[in-house]
Amino acid sequence: MIRHARLTRFGGAGVALLAGTALILTGCAGGSADAGQGASGVDAATASDLTSFGTLADLEAAAKAEGQLNVIALPRDWANYGEILDAFTAKYPEITVNEQSPDVSSAEEIQAATTNEGLDTAPDVFDLGLTVALQNTGEFAPYKVQTWDEIPDALKEPTGLFVGDYGGYMSVGYDSAKFPTPTSLDDLLGSEFRGSVALNGDPTQAGAAFAAVGLATVQTDGTLDDYQPGIDFFSELNTSGNLLKLDVTTATVASGETPVVFDWDYLNATHAKDVPSWKTVVFPGTGYAGYYNQAINKNAPNPAAARLWQEFLYSDEAQNMWLKGGARPVRMEAMTDAGTIDEDLAAALPEAPSETVVPTEAQSTAAGTLLGQKWAAAVQ
Repeated sequence: MIRHARLTRFGGAGVALLAGTALILTGCAGGSADAGQGASGVDAATASDLTSFGTLADLEAAAKAEGQLNVIALPRDWANYGEILDAFTAKYPEITVNEQSPDVSSAEEIQAATTNEGLDTAPDVFDLGLTVALQNTGEFAPYKVQTWDEIPDALKEPTGLFVGDYGGYMSVGYDSAKFPTPTSLDDLLGSEFRGSVALNGDPTQAGAAFAAVGLATVQTDGTLDDYQPGIDFFSELNTSGNLLKLDVTTATVASGETPVVFDWDYLNATHAKDVPSWKTVVFPGTGYAGYYNQAINKNAPNPAAARLWQEFLYSDEAQNMWLKGGARPVRMEAMTDAGTIDEDLAAALPEAPSETVVPTEAQSTAAGTLLGQKWAAAVQ
């Protein structure tokens, strides 16, 4: 399995949705299968927002009564998830957080929910790339957090089936002690990068890899309506002998096995703690941005805890924790206006590209189809 904490976790293209063996979750049992009721008499499993259930105190009480929260595919070194998980546990010690299968893909998250439906170990919540989220809306329960109005419309499904939470820019990380600073994609085709450039997973399944192809597309004067130029670039990188076909992990970066990596800027930046000479560049010109999405399993065994987790993730506290992890929280603009953003952390973020693109639903779907048809042959 391809893994740098979560290299295949985000199904950016989502075409190859992992057929084959079913993923059976193991670990601590979940809470009660019966959904708690709020002051309104509404079951947590059907509450579409906090008001429809009651108050935050009502939701907290119901979640504590369940006593469990099952999360899946949340590596602790991904965008500061470790601190976020620990902060939730510290705030709600009555709720045991069961961290299941941290290194699986977005597609496998959905597969786990299907395979474990009706079991107390099924995931309560998901964290997904856009295309997998779009393809599986029937698996989600709509829910709008209290800070819903501060989330940009373009980054949330209108009924709350899935909602963007944190994101960043596609970048290239590299060991500056071994390589010159790449200033463009063309630099990576040079002989000094032979056998050294690792694409972060398979773009038909991995969001970071999908975004790398998107970045290559717009950096070579293509548009998000057709990812063929990006496929062509990686085909050329492969032909030149520079594409390194090796699973990327924190360990392979630390050991020098994968010395040049396409990844999100906030993930590439984390490697500097293991490789002091590691640097991250976001190429000038058109940048490629991406946000990841939270969703609630419609069959969550702990529906109150699932909704409380969402409320926590979109609070000022957790949004600033994303920022601490180098990611850009979805409420960043509203929090900046309100004066609740951590200004020092915000100032430490890399400068944003002068122009940024994010694929639409239609563009993402079309790109996923194209990659499913063309990628394997292009890099074989």
